[in-house]
Amino acid sequence: MFRRAPWFSVLSLVAAFAACSALQAETAGPAAWENDLTPIRAADWNYDFAAHLLERAGFGGTPEEIQELAKMTPAQAIARLVRFQGSSAGNLPPFEHSGVHDPGLEPFPPSRPAVTDMAKRTGEALGIKVKPSGNRRLQPIVDKFFYWLRASVLETNRVSYWWANRMVTSPRPLQEKMALFWHGHYAVNEAKVRDYRKLLNELELFENQGLGNFRNLMVAVAQDPAMLSFLDAGVNVKGAANENFAREIMELFTMGVGNYTEKDIREAARAFTGWNYVDTKFVVNKDQHDDGMKTFLGKTGRFDGVEVIDIIMQQPVTADYIAGKLYRYFVRQDLTPELQKKLGAVLRDSKYEITPLLEAIFLSRDFYSPASVGTQIKSPVQLAVSTYRKLGLANVPGNPDFNAATTALGQRLFAPPTVAGWAGGQSWITPGLLLERGNFARDILFPDINFLPPDRINNSDEVRGVADRIRQGMDITSATKPDSKSGVMAESNMMTDRDEDFNTRYGSFRGWQLAIERVRPIPRDTAQLNLTRIALAGNPKNTTEVVDAFIQRFMRVPPGDDARRMLIAYLSKELGTTDIEAARTYLEEPLRLLLHLIMSQPEYQLG
Repeated sequence: MFRRAPWFSVLSLVAAFAACSALQAETAGPAAWENDLTPIRAADWNYDFAAHLLERAGFGGTPEEIQELAKMTPAQAIARLVRFQGSSAGNLPPFEHSGVHDPGLEPFPPSRPAVTDMAKRTGEALGIKVKPSGNRRLQPIVDKFFYWLRASVLETNRVSYWWANRMVTSPRPLQEKMALFWHGHYAVNEAKVRDYRKLLNELELFENQGLGNFRNLMVAVAQDPAMLSFLDAGVNVKGAANENFAREIMELFTMGVGNYTEKDIREAARAFTGWNYVDTKFVVNKDQHDDGMKTFLGKTGRFDGVEVIDIIMQQPVTADYIAGKLYRYFVRQDLTPELQKKLGAVLRDSKYEITPLLEAIFLSRDFYSPASVGTQIKSPVQLAVSTYRKLGLANVPGNPDFNAATTALGQRLFAPPTVAGWAGGQSWITPGLLLERGNFARDILFPDINFLPPDRINNSDEVRGVADRIRQGMDITSATKPDSKSGVMAESNMMTDRDEDFNTRYGSFRGWQLAIERVRPIPRDTAQLNLTRIALAGNPKNTTEVVDAFIQRFMRVPPGDDARRMLIAYLSKELGTTDIEAARTYLEEPLRLLLHLIMSQPEYQLG
């Protein structure tokens, strides 16, 4: 019933999106402002500009939040967002750990064979001793191995929710928006790091230093256990340097392709040898560090990793590259070489302080030009968070599941597809993804009554099959056979369990059970909505006024005239009248249907 807007096919949505993304927004400044970094005047400032600033330097907001910025001067509004003047975040709660990590897990082995080999060799692994005799002597160790794999995933899901709630509720939205930028720039994922604590620590690094000095942030990330784990620091040792991190630091993190040689990569890799971590702490193993002479980007010396980073910061292209990437994230994809060099100069002149660059961008005429306003495709996380903020929600609902919803839209926190992060831009929009965006809106407005929490369910056929067969009375050996059928239960019960060191399938099943026992569940409330109250707040007389108010509240790019007329006609038909007072007692359901259609519009995907 609510799968899509009734007058749109998926293909027509794509066509409409392509058309609207090329339109000049009515709420922008003059076309001549494009590429002009001159600060706007106080006389230029208005509600629409404040809304645009909050959309880009945060995740949008309610009319009341926008109006508060609109009453300030441009400089005051930007100081509020960029320098947090008058914005305390002291009431934001810290992440509450479930207590799932045990000291004996460190150092966590790279694979199940590695952990069982260690147990056989030493008589102990993961803090558990091998049973002296009996069947499956290594089973508790295998169970513990799979437990941590599952527990880290589930706890990472909770970290994602905690972060999403910060995005929705923080009075410092730019702090969260910048953390999201750095998360895509320094992309690491849980699937390889396999330790939610390292991911959380890196996120808090972005929160604390994301608006500070880029050179200092780059050093901190280079010494961060999450990044060291993700880019294989453990195998980067003297005499056998691993080039992964050295390559990525130049190609993706600082300079961009074409500004260094393969020899520069090899020499930089030597400088980072011995950099590693123990549990969640950075260490330098001096016996594994290559302290020899190195020639890097034209300079020669006994460089270590910090000195290599400092040499990179001396390259003019580094400031240009980072300034350009920040511009594309906050403003628009189209960036001329001339403008990029000007922005790079701002970053260099500030000695790589990020805040002055962002102030220059957000104050510029270019930022409010038709080329910039309403032309950015919202990422899935931005779409979800901005929707929650504009609805005025106090928290992220548990139904629909935030992680599952953004995954369906193409972006899951702590799971970027590659070290390059997410492609962004037009990649967020395909026929299938447009339909999923409409479904996301539907699931907020009309929660699924058959919803099952994904963090409490294992949909693996293998694990579910083992669980079902054990419940039917099978012994472990029979229940974990790949081709075991419930129909042979009686025969299996007469069989004697075969002697073995461990059972991997049972370990996977038991690991999930142990993880679910210890990881706190995500709260599963639905969005507490009252669209009737929102609509009546403006004392509307008719459906036209309601539709226009909803368009202004929820859309930064208004729909075309035909779509607006259709929305008005749709609401009038659902109410059976155009008179809002006459329909006051039954407004909620039609308003939710209306909002679903608004959120399904191609223009709603733009910010």
